[in-house]
Amino acid sequence: MNVELLAVGTKAPGWVTAGFEEYLKRLPRDWQLKLREIPVTKRHKGMSDQKSVEKYKEEEGNRIHAALKSNVRVIALDSGGKNWSTEELAWKLQKWRSEYELVQMMIGGPDGLSSKCRSAADDTWSLSKLTFPHFVVRILIAEQIYRAWSILNNHPYHK
Repeated sequence: MNVELLAVGTKAPGWVTAGFEEYLKRLPRDWQLKLREIPVTKRHKGMSDQKSVEKYKEEEGNRIHAALKSNVRVIALDSGGKNWSTEELAWKLQKWRSEYELVQMMIGGPDGLSSKCRSAADDTWSLSKLTFPHFVVRILIAEQIYRAWSILNNHPYHK
């Protein structure tokens, strides 16, 4: 299984990096999780109106979209998506593993994903109705992929 997170943000706090890397270490070699950081568009003071926010999302979305590969499964992380249980994620990953060389998951920046990114996705996954900081989502995804692996391999981590 090869999963690549396309995540907006390049200066994650150390604890985020440590948390993400902890789950990378736990995954076996045949389950690769990679992170590709996409630069955040610089925000300007006084430019938080809807038009400016859409411009920021569009610029970040263009960078994410440029990183998408062909013939892969593309998943958007967005609050408007479907909630999946960990078991559902495990079965989806197992299916995708047999059908695709790579699954790419898009994590938006402070303002979310652009409509261009959401349109490019094969699936849209909502982790929760809650809003999470975009850096924290990296850790949540890494943990859920590890947990999905544990389910598929009857590992005791998932109780």
